[in-house]
Amino acid sequence: MGSKDYNTSVDIWSVGCIFAEIVTKRPLFPGKNEEDQLLKIFKIRGTPSADEWAGIADLAGYKADFPQYEQEDLANHVPGLSPDGLDLLEQMLIHDPNKRISAKEALKHRYLADVPDAVKFMK
Repeated sequence: MGSKDYNTSVDIWSVGCIFAEIVTKRPLFPGKNEEDQLLKIFKIRGTPSADEWAGIADLAGYKADFPQYEQEDLANHVPGLSPDGLDLLEQMLIHDPNKRISAKEALKHRYLADVPDAVKFMK
């Protein structure tokens, strides 16, 4: 939404989108342009509020009149993913980048517990 603050939380969002696409073999948010993309995100993840995401109203692309959607269950959009996988995906796709799971935390997530090399990347 026009943020100039790029950090690894943006990459985590991207990894979450790729993760969902690997599972379903289709994009989770197949937007045609920026506005369509945001609406597709909001329809699934819910429209973010200022209570949920401090500073959202200050972003250049924020509109006070965005359509309001309730968050949907990701299990309906990523069928076949285990509860642990859904939990990790949920944490990757949190609207507020400051509340999103970090790469280091994601590597420690129970969904990846049986991936032997995951811990090596944290050292």
